[in-house]
Amino acid sequence: MFNNLLQKVNNIKQTFSIKDLENLCGVKAHTIRIWEKRYNLLSPNRTNTNIRTYNLKNLQKLLNVTYLVNSGYKISRISKLNEQEINEYVRSIVSDNSTKNQAINSFKISMLNYDLELFLGTYEQLERKRNFRQIFVDVFIPLLKEIGLLWQTDTINPAHEHFITNLIKQKLLLNIEKLQYSKPTKGDKAFVLFLPENEIHELGLLYINYEILLHGYRAIYLGPSIPLDSLPSMLSFHENTIFVSYFTIKPEKDNITKYVQDFNKVVCADKTSEFWMLGKQIMHISKTSASNHRYFDSISALISDL
Repeated sequence: MFNNLLQKVNNIKQTFSIKDLENLCGVKAHTIRIWEKRYNLLSPNRTNTNIRTYNLKNLQKLLNVTYLVNSGYKISRISKLNEQEINEYVRSIVSDNSTKNQAINSFKISMLNYDLELFLGTYEQLERKRNFRQIFVDVFIPLLKEIGLLWQTDTINPAHEHFITNLIKQKLLLNIEKLQYSKPTKGDKAFVLFLPENEIHELGLLYINYEILLHGYRAIYLGPSIPLDSLPSMLSFHENTIFVSYFTIKPEKDNITKYVQDFNKVVCADKTSEFWMLGKQIMHISKTSASNHRYFDSISALISDL
């Protein structure tokens, strides 16, 4: 299935450790070793110190084998197939549900090899069966979670992460622009979306902006690193203005409660506007019973309240 996805030979990421394969394919290193020894599934190279190293062809095969195993095939049966047969089996069982997993694998390979064509081709295939909301929720969100784990385990570097997240951001901006040509259909409230100073992780907030527009509300998207003292002017935007922010790394856990307090003093002193917050840093807020504060543990939870 992935034969046509791994043809570029001059890309940066061509050699993988067994730990990389574990992180990328979701198969424990111990299991990979067993498959190698018992079924001769992969043929890694070895360093002078006898450490396994794997190439892109090994990664391709393991992704396909993992897909078949997760689809109910026995590894003993798979091991008797040649690579062409493995690819044919994968193609034969691809369904709408499995398209998601195939796309995530394709996007990961695109990221590892800085392969723009692969990203665009995979996205175009998804567009034939899914709308943008389905693509983002079913594919991009799980992909971004995996990327976070891959970055934490040093399987990828910041360049890989920036490459793929900027491509996803482009698709978000394109779909947001399409919605911006339509006049809002709901006038009972409006939204101002921003990130605090030094916070640059905006994909989550951008998607919330997309959903707000999709639901028919007015929205102003201010973007990353907005000083608090620039926000009071937004109160004239609508008589019922809701501020939305996403705290991924900023403010730090020791400062975030004070940040919320300062927001109330500087922006919402009259308590007529609401402040909706989400992101992993909100767990460190000393939450109050303030009626204008809302905390959401996920994007979907916020969307359900629109």
